[in-house]
Amino acid sequence: MRYVAIDVGLKRIGVAVSDGKVIFPQNAILRKNRNQAARDVDAFLKEWEVAHLVVGLPKGGASEAEMERRIRHFVSLLSFPGEVAYQDEYGTSAEAKERMQGVVRQKRDGKVDSIAAQIILERYLGL
Repeated sequence: MRYVAIDVGLKRIGVAVSDGKVIFPQNAILRKNRNQAARDVDAFLKEWEVAHLVVGLPKGGASEAEMERRIRHFVSLLSFPGEVAYQDEYGTSAEAKERMQGVVRQKRDGKVDSIAAQIILERYLGL
């Protein structure tokens, strides 16, 4: 059974894949617009034969309601037939940057976003 977590952002969507035991961050999906991003996420989910999609939702912060609305709308654009679950993503980007410190230079290539997705999936799976 394969799980995928996504960290939906305005420019990139971080992605991580798991078999339920080990989690692997993947290349982030660049987001030009929401329809293109939804097609790319759908293609990824189909290619990996995903059964469960875990979506990060921000809890806390001034823009929590607006971001939740945007993320839920984005998920509604997907044609994913499997189970969708939502997981609190509070602090995942900061934790991802911390994990990467000293390992790789932090560029805007989506690595932080995909490590954040990995953390979302770790929280969801209790790993």
